[in-house]
Amino acid sequence: MKLVIGNKTYSSWSLRAWLAARLTGAPFEEVLVLLDTPEFPEKVREASPAGRVPVLVDGDITVWDSLAIIEYLAERFPEAGLWPADRAARAHARSICAEFHSGFFDLRGNYPMNLRRSPAPHPKTPDASKDIDRIREIWRDCRAAHGAGGAYLFGAFSAADCFYAPVVSRFLTYRLPMGEVERGYAEAVMAHPLMRKWCEDAAEESWVVTADEV
Repeated sequence: MKLVIGNKTYSSWSLRAWLAARLTGAPFEEVLVLLDTPEFPEKVREASPAGRVPVLVDGDITVWDSLAIIEYLAERFPEAGLWPADRAARAHARSICAEFHSGFFDLRGNYPMNLRRSPAPHPKTPDASKDIDRIREIWRDCRAAHGAGGAYLFGAFSAADCFYAPVVSRFLTYRLPMGEVERGYAEAVMAHPLMRKWCEDAAEESWVVTADEV
């Protein structure tokens, strides 16, 4: 398999797919394409006509979009347990991933992922309060209903955590409000070995894409 991703500092959608791919334990080639460069569109379209990262190539199968990649990996490697085994928990996990995938535009637009940004409030304090409140509610509900047996949303680290890991980084980077449950979850995500590895790689990058003010 081959996974085409963007800069690890900034590409939240790439992070989701990369975490899921690593959770399968299967070997894959990692291809990094620099965001915000003249070469980016052409290089990405060599893998997918969608022109966006991430892209998973598995033989003659090409899958783009992080949620589709996670679903593909879950089918390809069922033993990895990317989705919870329990049907109700699995439906809940898919719902919260789809909810973020299709919404939360205020948070996504105003608080971009930037893993090299020093933690501090956003200087312009844009309003994303509805998104922030809903995400906190999601984390609390998942931990209360399905979190027994582990520190993550559904106990063990799963596809849902792959999806919300970039959101965790935003909450910590911009010092967004969190209660005890949410902060405990956020700290567990950042301490996960795969998340630590991604952040270490991001720290070694020298490219700058996002403006300093955000």
